[in-house]
Amino acid sequence: MEITNTPDLTAIRMFVLDVDGVMTDGTMLALSSGEQARAFHIHDGYAIRHALRKGYRVVVISGREEEGVRRRLESLDVYDIYLGVDDKMKIFNSYINLHRIDPTHIAYMGDDVPDVETMRRCAVAACPADATPDVLAISNYVSQRAGGRGAVRELLEATMKSQGTW
Repeated sequence: MEITNTPDLTAIRMFVLDVDGVMTDGTMLALSSGEQARAFHIHDGYAIRHALRKGYRVVVISGREEEGVRRRLESLDVYDIYLGVDDKMKIFNSYINLHRIDPTHIAYMGDDVPDVETMRRCAVAACPADATPDVLAISNYVSQRAGGRGAVRELLEATMKSQGTW
């Protein structure tokens, strides 16, 4: 798919991703065990793993805590995982200060109000096509795909292609 009005992606070295509504379609299945299951798109998983192998950082910050989500992310070799987070900006600032990362090298993909403040700090504020109006309004990269339907893959692939690393 051809993306129009794409921001400059050539300086991006790190991706920060929300889970529900970004890596998943936002649907949660309430199982009798108490677990709240989610479905992840395999194309997103491939792109995340590929980006990590090419030296990009992938950080996940989510408001919900679920062991199944952690296991899925770890299976993709993502280890910078912050689940059950109430203040995403606090975690974000702590992480970039610890690792001395300039926000001009970061793309953040979120889909709802808890992501807005942190998205505004990054060079690329990205969202799935079905993000909330508040997020769509501040995003400079809107995927043609919905959350959990390859939106993450689209962003990572576009970034890596712009840098010749795909």
